[in-house]
Amino acid sequence: MSLVPHEHIVYGPVRSRRLGRSLGVNLLPAGMKVCNMNCAYCQYGWTRGERRTAHRATGWPSPAAIETAVAARLERAAGENEIIDRITVAGHGEPTLHPEFEEVVDRLRAVRDRVAPGIRTAILSNSTTAGWPDVQRALGRLDERYMKLDAGDAITYARINGPGPSIGSIVDGLAELGGVAIQSMFVTDGAGRVDNTTGPAVAEWLQAIARVKPTHVHIYTIDRQPAAEYLQAAPRRRLREIAEQVRVAGFRADVFPAGPA
Repeated sequence: MSLVPHEHIVYGPVRSRRLGRSLGVNLLPAGMKVCNMNCAYCQYGWTRGERRTAHRATGWPSPAAIETAVAARLERAAGENEIIDRITVAGHGEPTLHPEFEEVVDRLRAVRDRVAPGIRTAILSNSTTAGWPDVQRALGRLDERYMKLDAGDAITYARINGPGPSIGSIVDGLAELGGVAIQSMFVTDGAGRVDNTTGPAVAEWLQAIARVKPTHVHIYTIDRQPAAEYLQAAPRRRLREIAEQVRVAGFRADVFPAGPA
């Protein structure tokens, strides 16, 4: 069964193998997945109909409401001596689709500086908007940018992530943005329908990695129920082999074999 979308703006903190104790900030409408991708491995299930286009979705939380919710949670954490390592913009969809994303980021930075200046700000994004000028400006104001890149060629991209912006435009946007950490999900289905672990698929992906020049690469696989029930986790040995190829190419790579948490 897929996870249920969040009903609140703030959730957690979540214990993350990549981000420590991460306070999640959901910018999407309550209880609704809105995403311009349709990834076969998504733990929130398939994206349906109008929810694939942000301008048709309603109920986006206002920048002021987001600031208020985050401030209250950070103040509570400070009062209870609770450890929070990061404020992570994520949620159940693509956060950069928020119609006032740039203002949201500015408010998050302001509340962090005011209440908890030692905590870093981060985002988990599908990278499709990395080339948009307003999104680029906002992303540049966050401390850490964890950007999805699961494939380097159009066919594998379509099978893994579904229809959407071209893989070329995504790679161009990431290269222009710079200073990003790439997060890549590797999966197989045992029948060759969906598999980005093959030699040719990895070779195309490595070319894209070389163009983006990330600060580091996170390589992982599924550990929750995916939208496509037939998907299987990539073997640990194969993940380690892919990571070694990334290192040979000159980039830092870390493997998280148990999944994306």
